Amino acid sequence: MKIYKYGDNVDTDVIIPARYLNAPDEKSLASHCMEDIDSRFSSTVEPGDIVVAGANFGCGSSREHAPLSLKACQVKCVIAASFARIFYRNCINIGLPILESPEAAAEIQPGHQVSVEFSTGVITDETTGKTYQSAPFPAFVEGIIANGGLLNSLKVRGLAK
Repeated sequence: MKIYKYGDNVDTDVIIPARYLNAPDEKSLASHCMEDIDSRFSSTVEPGDIVVAGANFGCGSSREHAPLSLKACQVKCVIAASFARIFYRNCINIGLPILESPEAAAEIQPGHQVSVEFSTGVITDETTGKTYQSAPFPAFVEGIIANGGLLNSLKVRGLAK
């Protein structure tokens, strides 16, 4: 598990550049994820890695492609000081866990080992032993994430085909 750390105001155009929005599938999106801010991200990210960022992560356009590209990279979650509201909701809609904690975002560094407990909102920096509290997801949001997104959650509940 690696930590990828970024600053404030990482916008959706940086998460997935607009020139790739016509990518034919999620794997293609993943191959270009973060390339304008971190050219090595898509070639080094592994399942379970965590993105840590400053304030206003996901600002900019409301495209769902941005969180989808992170999810397609199999990022475990994004921890940020704060999120743009539309990005936050898009993450829930596609089932990408995100945790808001200014302290964790400021103090967690690349090379640290981090564990998260989504049901309690506890983020633990295993390297320093410090814990941080993020707001836990309500049960219904946990269900959406556990089912891989809103549409899948509705299908599991028999409310969509």
